[in-house]
Amino acid sequence: MLIMRTDLFDFELPPGRIALRPISPRDAARLLVVRGEGSFEDRAVRDLPGLLEPGDQVVVNDTKVIPATLHGRRLGRGGTEPAVEATLHQRVDGSRWRAFLKPGRKLLPGDVLRFGEEGKVCFLGQLDATVEEKGEGGEVTLSFAFHGPVLDQAIEERGDMPLPPYIANRRPADERDRSDYQTLFARHEGSVAAPTAGLHFTDALVAALSERGIGLHKVTLHVGAGTFLPVKAADTADHPMHSERGTVSGATADALNAARAAGGRIVAVGSTSLRLIETAADETGRLHPFEGETALFITPGYRFRAVEVMMTNFHLPRSTLFMLVAAFAGLDTMRRAYAHAIARDYRFYSYGDACLLFRAGDRQDARSHG
Repeated sequence: MLIMRTDLFDFELPPGRIALRPISPRDAARLLVVRGEGSFEDRAVRDLPGLLEPGDQVVVNDTKVIPATLHGRRLGRGGTEPAVEATLHQRVDGSRWRAFLKPGRKLLPGDVLRFGEEGKVCFLGQLDATVEEKGEGGEVTLSFAFHGPVLDQAIEERGDMPLPPYIANRRPADERDRSDYQTLFARHEGSVAAPTAGLHFTDALVAALSERGIGLHKVTLHVGAGTFLPVKAADTADHPMHSERGTVSGATADALNAARAAGGRIVAVGSTSLRLIETAADETGRLHPFEGETALFITPGYRFRAVEVMMTNFHLPRSTLFMLVAAFAGLDTMRRAYAHAIARDYRFYSYGDACLLFRAGDRQDARSHG
């Protein structure tokens, strides 16, 4: 990894470009096509099949977002019960979660938090949690009074969808977000942020990809709240990358290897799919079954092993995600692409539009490692 100044990945975004709701239908979103030579083409997501080739293989993330934002109060100590907000971000075991708490400064290990009102089903009662450990930056480990499926149900009943800060600061989450902030492919619960490039897919788009002779495969990467954290270090090498749990099955690895051997390209939908595929690939680009944690931090200078095309949303300045797309398509190219998108009123971030990136470097060079 090259050491690069974080401020190289900064840019100004007018607040009005941040989408607060998704467009309908989902595949009507705009799609900025960015080719290796840095040319730009304004299209729509529904045009995706025609922008790819028969034999290409689209890889999506089938994680499911849980309603991980809980509102409640601290009990006891001091005769007051101040309000608290907890965003769960990583399951520890059947009864414990790591979470970010606001306000977290005055909380102490041993404090008891109560979320929601009385239970909505007769056996549940209130949802209490004890602060077991306290870390840095408002992070704590919460030990809940319930365990396993009962805890999952309690969180489902009381929680709000964990909208990104740039949306949550401008409007509260509501019932629409329970469907809007979930992809068509969502199956395996565990994310506290949506793999947002997948939000653009519809049944009609999936059918059109199939008719074009393009495969579709699913991997699972549970997205953590760290995905929204800006890089605060002056140099990228000093940023501690968050880890996330993922799975690539043996069947998926075999299918993608066979398709690449036949000349097809891997098209990663979103940074989560790309990071997981790159984690599962060896130095030759061959994929292997994978299950575990990945903390792969991709910045310019990284040599991509397997992914040749990427569909992704527009990302935050100074974020690990913008660094990833700069590594994939070139920093200068992506800075110009974002300027193009801002000038032409593209909608940014989770509920916004998308771009289709073709990896920097020619196709023959990319295939030499396949």
